[in-house]
Amino acid sequence: MHNWLLVLQAVSTYCSSLYQHCETLGRSIHIVNLDPAAENFNYPVAMDIRELISLDDVMEELGFGPNGGLSYCMEHLEENLDEWLAEELDNYLDDDYLVFDCPGQIELFSHVPMLRNFVEHLNRKNFNVCGVYWLDSQFITDVTKFVSGCMASLSAMVQLELPHVNILSKMDLVTNKRDVENYLDPEPRFLLSELNEWMAPWFKKLNKSLIEEVVEYSMVSLIPLDLRKESSIQYALAQIGNCIQYGEDADVKIRDFDADNDDDA
Repeated sequence: MHNWLLVLQAVSTYCSSLYQHCETLGRSIHIVNLDPAAENFNYPVAMDIRELISLDDVMEELGFGPNGGLSYCMEHLEENLDEWLAEELDNYLDDDYLVFDCPGQIELFSHVPMLRNFVEHLNRKNFNVCGVYWLDSQFITDVTKFVSGCMASLSAMVQLELPHVNILSKMDLVTNKRDVENYLDPEPRFLLSELNEWMAPWFKKLNKSLIEEVVEYSMVSLIPLDLRKESSIQYALAQIGNCIQYGEDADVKIRDFDADNDDDA
Protein backbone atom coordinates (compact mmCIF):
# COMPACT_ATOMS: atom_id res chain seq x y z
CA MET A 1 0.00 0.00 0.00
CA HIS A 2 1.40 3.38 -1.01
CA ASN A 3 0.89 6.62 0.87
CA TRP A 4 0.14 9.81 -1.03
CA LEU A 5 -0.61 13.29 0.19
CA LEU A 6 -2.43 15.61 -2.21
CA VAL A 7 -1.83 19.25 -1.32
CA LEU A 8 -4.80 21.06 -2.82
CA GLN A 9 -3.11 24.40 -3.25
CA ALA A 10 0.44 25.32 -4.18
CA VAL A 11 2.12 26.10 -0.85
CA SER A 12 5.87 25.98 -1.40
CA THR A 13 6.69 27.18 2.13
CA TYR A 14 4.73 24.28 3.64
CA CYS A 15 6.32 21.76 1.29
CA SER A 16 9.77 23.03 2.22
CA SER A 17 9.05 22.83 5.95
CA LEU A 18 7.44 19.41 5.58
CA TYR A 19 10.44 18.12 3.63
CA GLN A 20 12.89 19.34 6.27
CA HIS A 21 10.75 17.93 9.09
CA CYS A 22 10.48 14.48 7.49
CA GLU A 23 14.19 14.45 6.69
CA THR A 24 14.90 15.10 10.37
CA LEU A 25 12.63 12.21 11.36
CA GLY A 26 14.26 9.91 8.82
CA ARG A 27 11.01 9.53 6.91
CA SER A 28 11.27 9.03 3.16
CA ILE A 29 9.46 11.92 1.44
CA HIS A 30 9.25 13.00 -2.20
CA ILE A 31 7.55 16.16 -3.46
CA VAL A 32 5.82 16.16 -6.83
CA ASN A 33 5.11 19.43 -8.62
CA LEU A 34 1.76 19.44 -10.41
CA ASP A 35 1.77 23.18 -11.08
CA PRO A 36 2.78 23.84 -14.71
CA ALA A 37 3.32 27.53 -13.86
CA ALA A 38 5.75 26.95 -10.98
CA GLU A 39 9.21 28.44 -11.25
CA ASN A 40 11.57 28.07 -8.30
CA PHE A 41 11.77 25.52 -5.50
CA ASN A 42 13.87 25.49 -2.34
CA TYR A 43 13.49 21.73 -1.94
CA PRO A 44 14.21 18.74 -4.21
CA VAL A 45 11.44 17.98 -6.71
CA ALA A 46 11.04 14.27 -7.37
CA MET A 47 8.64 14.64 -10.30
CA ASP A 48 7.70 17.74 -12.25
CA ILE A 49 4.73 18.23 -14.56
CA ARG A 50 6.82 20.79 -16.47
CA GLU A 51 8.80 17.87 -17.87
CA LEU A 52 5.55 16.89 -19.56
CA ILE A 53 4.05 20.32 -20.27
CA SER A 54 4.52 23.89 -19.06
CA LEU A 55 2.11 26.80 -18.89
CA ASP A 56 4.54 29.19 -20.62
CA ASP A 57 4.80 26.90 -23.66
CA VAL A 58 1.02 26.51 -23.90
CA MET A 59 0.41 30.26 -23.67
CA GLU A 60 3.09 31.00 -26.25
CA GLU A 61 2.23 28.30 -28.76
CA LEU A 62 -1.57 28.21 -28.45
CA GLY A 63 -2.27 31.79 -27.44
CA PHE A 64 -4.20 30.83 -24.29
CA GLY A 65 -4.47 33.05 -21.24
CA PRO A 66 -3.29 31.87 -17.80
CA ASN A 67 -6.57 30.18 -16.78
CA GLY A 68 -7.23 28.54 -20.15
CA GLY A 69 -3.61 27.48 -20.38
CA LEU A 70 -3.70 25.91 -16.92
CA SER A 71 -6.84 23.94 -17.77
CA TYR A 72 -5.17 22.73 -20.98
CA CYS A 73 -2.10 21.60 -19.03
CA MET A 74 -4.16 19.66 -16.50
CA GLU A 75 -6.18 18.01 -19.27
CA HIS A 76 -2.91 17.01 -20.92
CA LEU A 77 -1.75 15.51 -17.62
CA GLU A 78 -5.00 13.55 -17.38
CA GLU A 79 -4.44 12.15 -20.86
CA ASN A 80 -0.96 10.94 -19.87
CA LEU A 81 -1.71 9.36 -16.50
CA ASP A 82 -1.11 5.82 -17.74
CA GLU A 83 2.15 6.72 -19.43
CA TRP A 84 4.13 9.55 -17.86
CA LEU A 85 2.73 9.33 -14.33
CA ALA A 86 2.64 5.52 -14.07
CA GLU A 87 6.25 5.23 -15.21
CA GLU A 88 7.38 7.81 -12.67
CA LEU A 89 5.48 6.26 -9.77
CA ASP A 90 7.03 2.86 -10.38
CA ASN A 91 10.28 4.25 -8.95
CA TYR A 92 8.93 4.51 -5.41
CA LEU A 93 8.46 2.00 -2.61
CA ASP A 94 5.36 1.20 -0.58
CA ASP A 95 6.45 3.21 2.47
CA ASP A 96 7.50 6.27 0.49
CA TYR A 97 5.61 9.46 1.29
CA LEU A 98 4.73 11.53 -1.76
CA VAL A 99 3.37 15.06 -1.66
CA PHE A 100 1.58 16.33 -4.78
CA ASP A 101 1.84 20.11 -4.80
CA CYS A 102 -1.12 21.31 -6.87
CA PRO A 103 -1.97 24.64 -8.51
CA GLY A 104 -3.93 27.04 -6.33
CA GLN A 105 -6.89 27.74 -8.62
CA ILE A 106 -10.01 26.69 -6.70
CA GLU A 107 -11.95 25.73 -9.84
CA LEU A 108 -9.61 22.76 -10.35
CA PHE A 109 -10.97 21.24 -7.16
CA SER A 110 -14.58 22.36 -7.21
CA HIS A 111 -15.78 22.69 -10.81
CA VAL A 112 -13.76 20.68 -13.33
CA PRO A 113 -13.04 16.92 -13.24
CA MET A 114 -9.29 16.78 -13.97
CA LEU A 115 -7.98 16.45 -10.42
CA ARG A 116 -10.84 14.18 -9.43
CA ASN A 117 -9.86 11.86 -12.28
CA PHE A 118 -6.26 12.11 -11.12
CA VAL A 119 -7.29 11.02 -7.62
CA GLU A 120 -9.40 8.16 -8.97
CA HIS A 121 -6.40 6.98 -10.98
CA LEU A 122 -4.34 6.75 -7.78
CA ASN A 123 -7.17 4.98 -5.96
CA ARG A 124 -7.41 2.38 -8.71
CA LYS A 125 -3.71 1.72 -8.16
CA ASN A 126 -4.50 0.96 -4.51
CA PHE A 127 -2.82 4.09 -3.15
CA ASN A 128 -3.80 5.83 0.07
CA VAL A 129 -4.59 9.46 -0.74
CA CYS A 130 -5.46 12.38 1.52
CA GLY A 131 -6.44 15.88 0.40
CA VAL A 132 -5.01 18.84 2.31
CA TYR A 133 -6.86 22.10 1.81
CA TRP A 134 -5.23 25.39 2.75
CA LEU A 135 -7.11 28.33 4.20
CA ASP A 136 -5.13 31.49 4.92
CA SER A 137 -5.51 32.60 8.55
CA GLN A 138 -5.32 36.20 7.34
CA PHE A 139 -8.57 35.48 5.51
CA ILE A 140 -10.40 34.48 8.71
CA THR A 141 -11.17 37.91 10.11
CA ASP A 142 -14.95 37.79 10.36
CA VAL A 143 -17.78 35.27 10.21
CA THR A 144 -18.65 35.89 6.56
CA LYS A 145 -15.11 35.07 5.39
CA PHE A 146 -15.00 32.07 7.70
CA VAL A 147 -18.19 30.62 6.23
CA SER A 148 -17.03 31.41 2.70
CA GLY A 149 -13.72 29.64 3.26
CA CYS A 150 -15.40 26.61 4.82
CA MET A 151 -17.86 26.29 1.92
CA ALA A 152 -14.99 26.47 -0.59
CA SER A 153 -13.24 23.68 1.31
CA LEU A 154 -16.47 21.68 1.47
CA SER A 155 -16.93 21.97 -2.30
CA ALA A 156 -13.45 20.47 -2.80
CA MET A 157 -14.24 17.68 -0.32
CA VAL A 158 -17.44 16.79 -2.18
CA GLN A 159 -15.79 16.96 -5.59
CA LEU A 160 -12.72 14.83 -4.76
CA GLU A 161 -14.39 12.40 -2.31
CA LEU A 162 -11.20 12.07 -0.26
CA PRO A 163 -10.23 11.96 3.39
CA HIS A 164 -9.67 15.64 3.99
CA VAL A 165 -7.53 17.77 6.32
CA ASN A 166 -8.12 21.52 6.40
CA ILE A 167 -5.10 23.56 7.41
CA LEU A 168 -5.32 27.10 8.71
CA SER A 169 -2.00 28.44 7.47
CA LYS A 170 0.25 31.42 8.31
CA MET A 171 -0.57 31.35 11.99
CA ASP A 172 2.84 32.90 12.62
CA LEU A 173 1.54 36.10 10.99
CA VAL A 174 -1.57 36.40 13.16
CA THR A 175 -1.18 39.30 15.58
CA ASN A 176 -4.30 38.64 17.67
CA LYS A 177 -4.69 34.88 18.16
CA ARG A 178 -8.12 35.31 19.79
CA ASP A 179 -9.60 36.52 16.49
CA VAL A 180 -8.73 33.16 14.95
CA GLU A 181 -9.35 30.93 17.97
CA ASN A 182 -13.03 31.92 17.90
CA TYR A 183 -13.31 29.98 14.63
CA LEU A 184 -11.28 26.89 15.56
CA ASP A 185 -13.94 25.57 17.93
CA PRO A 186 -16.86 27.85 17.10
CA GLU A 187 -20.09 28.08 19.02
CA PRO A 188 -23.00 27.82 16.52
CA ARG A 189 -25.24 30.40 18.22
CA PHE A 190 -22.40 32.93 18.34
CA LEU A 191 -21.62 32.45 14.64
CA LEU A 192 -25.28 32.62 13.64
CA SER A 193 -25.77 35.82 15.62
CA GLU A 194 -22.72 37.40 13.99
CA LEU A 195 -23.76 36.25 10.52
CA ASN A 196 -27.25 37.68 10.95
CA GLU A 197 -25.74 41.03 11.91
CA TRP A 198 -23.66 41.08 8.74
CA MET A 199 -26.39 39.94 6.37
CA ALA A 200 -29.76 41.37 5.38
CA PRO A 201 -32.81 40.06 7.34
CA TRP A 202 -34.14 37.94 4.46
CA PHE A 203 -31.00 35.76 4.60
CA LYS A 204 -31.71 34.42 8.10
CA LYS A 205 -32.91 30.98 6.97
CA LEU A 206 -29.93 30.63 4.65
CA ASN A 207 -27.57 31.71 7.43
CA LYS A 208 -29.00 29.07 9.77
CA SER A 209 -28.54 26.36 7.14
CA LEU A 210 -24.94 27.43 6.48
CA ILE A 211 -23.98 27.40 10.15
CA GLU A 212 -25.62 24.01 10.64
CA GLU A 213 -23.73 22.61 7.66
CA VAL A 214 -20.33 23.95 8.69
CA VAL A 215 -20.42 23.80 12.49
CA GLU A 216 -23.25 21.72 13.96
CA TYR A 217 -22.70 18.82 11.56
CA SER A 218 -18.89 19.17 11.88
CA MET A 219 -18.44 19.05 8.14
CA VAL A 220 -15.36 21.28 8.22
CA SER A 221 -12.77 21.62 10.97
CA LEU A 222 -9.54 23.62 10.83
CA ILE A 223 -6.07 22.72 12.08
CA PRO A 224 -3.90 25.78 12.82
CA LEU A 225 -0.34 25.54 11.51
CA ASP A 226 2.60 27.63 12.67
CA LEU A 227 5.67 26.71 10.62
CA ARG A 228 7.95 28.14 13.28
CA LYS A 229 6.95 25.36 15.69
CA GLU A 230 8.00 21.77 15.12
CA SER A 231 5.17 20.60 17.36
CA SER A 232 2.63 22.33 15.10
CA ILE A 233 4.08 20.69 11.98
CA GLN A 234 4.12 17.32 13.73
CA TYR A 235 0.50 17.63 14.83
CA ALA A 236 -0.69 18.47 11.31
CA LEU A 237 1.40 15.61 9.92
CA ALA A 238 -0.12 13.23 12.49
CA GLN A 239 -3.65 14.16 11.42
CA ILE A 240 -2.73 13.55 7.80
CA GLY A 241 -1.06 10.26 8.75
CA ASN A 242 -4.28 9.09 10.40
CA CYS A 243 -6.18 9.79 7.18
CA ILE A 244 -3.84 7.76 4.97
CA GLN A 245 -3.13 5.11 7.64
CA TYR A 246 0.56 5.86 7.38
CA GLY A 247 2.78 3.25 9.01
CA GLU A 248 0.01 0.73 9.75
CA ASP A 249 1.66 -1.85 7.49
CA ALA A 250 5.09 -1.36 9.05
CA ASP A 251 6.69 -4.27 10.88
CA VAL A 252 6.54 -4.14 14.66
CA LYS A 253 9.96 -3.62 16.23
CA ILE A 254 10.50 -5.86 19.28
CA ARG A 255 13.05 -4.83 21.87
CA ASP A 256 14.75 -7.42 24.06
CA PHE A 257 14.53 -5.85 27.52
CA ASP A 258 16.11 -8.88 29.24
CA ALA A 259 19.24 -8.43 27.19
CA ASP A 260 19.37 -4.76 28.17
CA ASN A 261 19.06 -5.69 31.85
CA ASP A 262 21.90 -8.19 31.54
CA ASP A 263 24.14 -5.52 30.01
CA ASP A 264 23.32 -3.10 32.85
CA ALA A 265 24.22 -5.74 35.42
